[in-house]
Amino acid sequence: MVNLEIKDLTKVYNKKTVLDNISFEVKDGEFLSILGPSGCGKTTLLKILIGIENPTSGRILKKEKDITKLDSSKRGMGIVFQNYALFPNMTVLDNVMYALNLKLKNKEEAKKEALKMIKVVNMEEHIKKYPHELSGGQQQRVSIGRALISKPDIILADEPTGNLDSKASREIMDLLRLSNEKYGQTIIMITHDMNLAKTADRIITLEDGHIVKDEKIK
Repeated sequence: MVNLEIKDLTKVYNKKTVLDNISFEVKDGEFLSILGPSGCGKTTLLKILIGIENPTSGRILKKEKDITKLDSSKRGMGIVFQNYALFPNMTVLDNVMYALNLKLKNKEEAKKEALKMIKVVNMEEHIKKYPHELSGGQQQRVSIGRALISKPDIILADEPTGNLDSKASREIMDLLRLSNEKYGQTIIMITHDMNLAKTADRIITLEDGHIVKDEKIK
């Protein structure tokens, strides 16, 4: 079943076309890589999908529902940023709980669910630490836990291993694959790294705002 459908999406900044009439579909449970060099439009695409940016034209359909103008909090998507985007004044526990605090009135229930997720991302020994006390890989684990905890059916990952060493990168990719295989979440990951892109089920290659290749890997 098709989870997400991008139809004729265009984005123009100051008369420069960053995305030029692109269309593609993403199936339920698919792990998709969006591959391309810096400036090709992949980050802009991710921002439009999550609702941070609006397209100049085109539509986004999720399970056949038009979400093009829907608030980002109502899209059923989680996002993992390259720079982790954790709240510096919050502990690991509070960062992971944040999304649930917006949904659940029962704080004890939110804490219970957050502790379960922290265990999934192997950060239970660090629940009282703040982001500056963690390594890059540990911060990204917390970021993934925060993205997963509200159980979105789509996870968007923006260069999720871009700031990490090879060991931490493998661990983060294992976590994303876990969320894809164990929880059935659809993953859309943007990257400039071909080797990283090949860990996905399918690769869409962007160049100058156009799709130049769409190939199935697995």
